[in-house]
Amino acid sequence: MLSDGALRMLVLLHFNTLGFTPVQLAWLFLLYEIAGIVTNLAAGWLAARFGLAATLYGGLALQIGALAALAQLDPGWGVAASGAFVMAVQGVSGVAKDLAKMSSKSAVKLLAPQGNGGLFRWVAALTGSKNAVKGLGFFVGAALLAFAGFQGAVWGMAGMLSLILIAVVLFLPAGLPGRMKSDEAWSGWRSNDTRVNRLSLARMFLFGARDVWFVVGVPVYFQSVLSDGTVEGRREAFFLIGSFLAVWLIAYGAVQAFAPRLLGGKGQPETETTRKAIFWSGLLVPIPFLLAGAAWTSGGPSVWLTGTLITGLLAFGFVFAVNSSVHSYLILAFGSAERITRDVGFYYMANAAGRLLGTLLSGLSYQLGGLPLCLVTAGVMALASWLAARRLSSV
Repeated sequence: MLSDGALRMLVLLHFNTLGFTPVQLAWLFLLYEIAGIVTNLAAGWLAARFGLAATLYGGLALQIGALAALAQLDPGWGVAASGAFVMAVQGVSGVAKDLAKMSSKSAVKLLAPQGNGGLFRWVAALTGSKNAVKGLGFFVGAALLAFAGFQGAVWGMAGMLSLILIAVVLFLPAGLPGRMKSDEAWSGWRSNDTRVNRLSLARMFLFGARDVWFVVGVPVYFQSVLSDGTVEGRREAFFLIGSFLAVWLIAYGAVQAFAPRLLGGKGQPETETTRKAIFWSGLLVPIPFLLAGAAWTSGGPSVWLTGTLITGLLAFGFVFAVNSSVHSYLILAFGSAERITRDVGFYYMANAAGRLLGTLLSGLSYQLGGLPLCLVTAGVMALASWLAARRLSSV
């Protein structure tokens, strides 16, 4: 997750300085998200056939290969060639990340202590720490780009991840299941559980609401405000943007880890947790609309708008983190142990579909209507997530 966050920041900032438009920047991440959809749909079936350890090893190895390939990027290539090459490498990176994530999340269902809210606490701890580490990766990526350059940063991450893979192979706990006891054939793209399908739909729009502003819109706005166009100015902007996104993700992870205490998950029935999931989903809706109103009123970059955005996006992150944490618990609570990798894979396929939609709309909405339209689009996605979550109460 550290290398995943760092790589995203490296690509975004490096190609923005090369003059890529917001839509072109969004295209760089599209194959990454498409790969996530396909990987999550198939990864559960692969884990059931070959084991969670095998998919975890495969994810780490693929990420090392993607980083090594990205280091071969030639600055002399044109925009089209560079963009196509980075899209392909990002696609491999997307496969790698989702193989590792699906393996880790599925193992929690099988290894977490049963009863007394144990599953909720373990899910929250894993999800929170994962996102905190990814947030640190945003800062690491910006720092490496400023001090080591693009190729030096990529090779450094590949070396670090190689050491991690060796450590995982040597010290992976024996309790992690190998091949799952499942002879189920491929059965299509939907889950057999209505609750899983509806929760996945809410998840898709939830992450679309975040990525509409997170991927392109707000980072590009901040760079236009913070950089004066000089080498030193760009370096300072890298640090400030990377630091903000890192703090946002680390705080997001901390709130996720705290969510069981906030929601009272200990000994709480699923129906009550579901009701709270709907409530918190509704709380998210007005935040991006209010920020869009502030951006439209400002008419352009300003100190007060930047301060308002920072405050509002931190509030968005708090509510978003609670939503994300309760969703991650419910998917494991709804899923059966016999087919947990299939249900988790389907759920994260919807998660990746939301990121894909958000990524595409991020560049498109920012280019067409600037920051106000970008934030309005995020609000529409948050509204759709709430409407989908409400349908859980009728199951």
